[in-house]
Amino acid sequence: MSDKILSQKTALVTGSTSGIGLAIARGLAGQGANVVINGFGKPEDIERERAALESEFGVKALYSDADMSKPEAIAGMVATAEQTFGSVDVLVNNAGIQFVSPIEDFPLEKWDQIIAINLCSAFHTMRAAIPGMKARGWGRIINTASAHSLVASPFKSAYVSAKHGIAGLTKTAALELATHKITVNCISPGYVWTPLVEHQIPDTMKARNLTKDQVINDVLLAAQPTKEFVTVEQIAALAVFLCSDAASQITGANLPVDGGWTAQ
Repeated sequence: MSDKILSQKTALVTGSTSGIGLAIARGLAGQGANVVINGFGKPEDIERERAALESEFGVKALYSDADMSKPEAIAGMVATAEQTFGSVDVLVNNAGIQFVSPIEDFPLEKWDQIIAINLCSAFHTMRAAIPGMKARGWGRIINTASAHSLVASPFKSAYVSAKHGIAGLTKTAALELATHKITVNCISPGYVWTPLVEHQIPDTMKARNLTKDQVINDVLLAAQPTKEFVTVEQIAALAVFLCSDAASQITGANLPVDGGWTAQ
């Protein structure tokens, strides 16, 4: 008998070829889950991460290149995961993109794309995965929201709308599934130290004529009272906890991991 909480279970994590999603996939694999990862990137980088999941954790890992803006591709990804592993027990909706612009100048195609990938994709994965979870009488759905599911920032209309939507979708699904031993929660990170954030720093230094420390403390972490980045491992640890029996009565929750940002 394995003491790993997800042995013989399968986790599907969208937007998981790097950053938060990859950390969550690794955390779940560390608990014995077979994993399906998904996202964009260089094929050789994706294959390296996929192979590492198998070799480091002794699980099976599958990569899906499903486009999260296409409902039929999303349904196909869930079906493939179920055919390959027999189930999707843990669903993590993490795929997301960002674009920053005033509302009156916001490109219509960018609005549509952000709503599709950051919000609609979670509806489509859940719609496809819930019947199997109900049939097996167990499931965990975890949506990556954002501090922007609770508070707004200017010039991020599509992102803030999508993340507020994720919080509402999470609550609705939690109520629908409350008697089926399926929990639905969202995690709302503040600024997380990822390659994406790291790569923004030199450009911001140049644009604002600031030092690296000034960019980090006065620009990126201005909203975070702890003045520290959240780590991807901290997000992954919470996702793993939400899959445990200890978390079976946590459902419909929006759990900020934001250094106190949304407490202000």
